[in-house]
Amino acid sequence: MRFAGLATFAIILAQPARADVVQATPTMFEIHQQVTIDAPLQQSWDALRSPQKWWSKEHTYSDDSANLYLDTQATGCFCERLPDKGSVEHAHIVYIQPPRLIRLTGALGPLQAEAVTGTLTFQLDAEGSHATRLTLTYLVTGFVRAGADTIAPKVDDVLAIQVKSLKALAETPPAPDPADKKE
Repeated sequence: MRFAGLATFAIILAQPARADVVQATPTMFEIHQQVTIDAPLQQSWDALRSPQKWWSKEHTYSDDSANLYLDTQATGCFCERLPDKGSVEHAHIVYIQPPRLIRLTGALGPLQAEAVTGTLTFQLDAEGSHATRLTLTYLVTGFVRAGADTIAPKVDDVLAIQVKSLKALAETPPAPDPADKKE
């Protein structure tokens, strides 16, 4: 019984500090998630820029996160390579301010098949010299056949998985540089 309590506590700690569908109607929703990453701002930024290392393979078209890439400049693509020279644009960058903000537009996942516009913002703020507050906001508006309010909780859950994985990657100490080893 004690182990079950510890496991539940660990799961709670692993979740984003704050995840929320702020508002949802049949034609729009707003998701807001916030978490503190126990890593400096630059290390968190470097992790954010590498979605192939933190985006869940279960939420890709190719079933392989290694096929994801992010070209971190305005109009840069958050894209995925597919077999036979295919590709998917998940979103593209409309605003970037290293190491603090990336804003993308795109309809993620099943929203691509709907008539919607989405704006996904990742904002990073230093919390002292050894921590970073990540705030994710995803605003979606348009026509969703099942209603945007019905899909919003599912999108929130998927983004929470990504935020949790991004946090874990950013908190992983960088690998030692082999050039630094002395023989």
